[in-house]
Formats: sequence, structure tokens, C-alpha cells
Amino acid sequence: MKRILPLIQSLALALFLTSLLGGCAIFGDPTELDDTKGWQARRIYEEGALRMADQNYDEALRYFQVLESRFPHGKYATQAQMEIIYVHFKKDDPVSTLAAADRFIKLHPNHRNVDYAYYLKGLATFNERGVFEKLTKQQINDRDPKTLKLSFAALKELVDRYPNSRYVKDATYRMIYIVDTLAQHEMHVARYYMNRKAYLAALNRAKYVLEYYPKSTSVEEALVVMVSAYDYMDLADLKNDSMRVLKTNYPENPLISGKIVQDERVWWKFWESL
Repeated sequence: MKRILPLIQSLALALFLTSLLGGCAIFGDPTELDDTKGWQARRIYEEGALRMADQNYDEALRYFQVLESRFPHGKYATQAQMEIIYVHFKKDDPVSTLAAADRFIKLHPNHRNVDYAYYLKGLATFNERGVFEKLTKQQINDRDPKTLKLSFAALKELVDRYPNSRYVKDATYRMIYIVDTLAQHEMHVARYYMNRKAYLAALNRAKYVLEYYPKSTSVEEALVVMVSAYDYMDLADLKNDSMRVLKTNYPENPLISGKIVQDERVWWKFWESL
């Protein structure tokens, strides 16, 4: 037993030393980690900016984070915090972009470039192609594109808070696009309900478009769905009211111009085929 104990102790020591060496491998080469040792804030920032210009966003992020950690105060730290938002955005990481933007806004609410943080916050969840792919390829259901609503809210806050910002023009165009896309989504769902003879549900979707997206390009279609839904529900007065609104605002609509027969009761399907 006395002979075994020293062997166990020796083995334990060997395992401990092995783990230390392994730990060095896990955490990387100390020289690599310490490549900014002795650097001033300006040099670290410039290195990060160079990496960002080369689209090496992982390395850029590392330099900016080192800078903020080592020099948490001063203009370079503040600028690094701003660059971190952009790096996350370029890395297609909306969650980190939003978090970094919110942090910058909280820390520097009066910064002269805080409008840029709001702008990037709006862009983080704005995905033009992705939204249309969802609307046209996935099965239509009752879910809202929530990320677009987040984008709209951030862009609207930018426009409201900083009406003279250089980013307002682009933000406004994107907001118009978002409104149209959200309205289109509602009409996709309305048609889904019409196909399943859920006329009240379809009617509510169309009315929602008129109430919340009155300047969208889907208003005309919403009125057509309302006319058709009221007709299917045998609510003649409401149908006629909707028809009058449609005629007043869209006199060239096929339903008004006589291109379709009104007693066929399939007006919304004709509209869908256009």
C-alpha cells in the first residue's frame, strides 16, 4: 500500500501538468492573445478599422472589444462601441446588432452620431428578400412578420427623434416598404380565409389593412375582399357601403368598370388573379 500511494501521487501530478498544457492549447497561443500589449487606444482602433475595411469582421470585432475593455473611457472606446454595432450587422447577427445598438443608445443618448445607432437597429431586422420569400413560399397562416414590425419601430423612432438626420430619407423609404409588406401579408391571410369560407375572419383582416395601413398599396384589394365577404354573409347594406367607397377611390377597379359580373360573387378571386 505504501508503494502504491507514491505512484498515485505521481500519476495525479502528471495529469495535472498535462491539463495545464492542454489548457494553454485550448485558450490559444499566449503571444497571439497578447499582440496588442503596450498599444495605445488609437493604434488598437486603427487595427480594428483596417480589419473592417478588409471585411475581416471577426478580427475587427476582437480589436474593438479589446480596445473597449482596456480603455473603457474616451473617444476611441466610444467609437469602438459604434463600430461593434456595424460589425455585428455585417456579420448578419441581428440579435447582437440590436443588443449593441441598445447599449450604445443607453450609454450615449446625446452622442452626435446616436442616430446611426437607431438606423442600424432598424436595419438589423430588415430583410427585404427574406420577407418576400416568406410571403410567397411558406404556407400562409395567422402569424405576423414580427421582425419587420421591430424594424419599423426603430426606423420610426429615428425619424421622430432626428428629423434632420442624414439617414431619414432611406429610413422613410424602408418604412413605406415595410407598411406595404405588412399589408400584403394581411391580404395573403385574408385570401387564405376566403378560400376556406371563413368570411368574418377575412373581413377582419381587410378592415385591419384599412385601419392600420391606409396608405399602403393593398387598400384597393382590401375593399374588394370586404365587398365579397359582406356579399357571402348576406349583409347587403354593408356590401353596398364598401362598394361605394371602392367606386369613389378606385373607379377603374374591374369590379366597378364592369369587367366582371357582380352576381358571380367571386370578385376577390378575380382580383387575386390579376
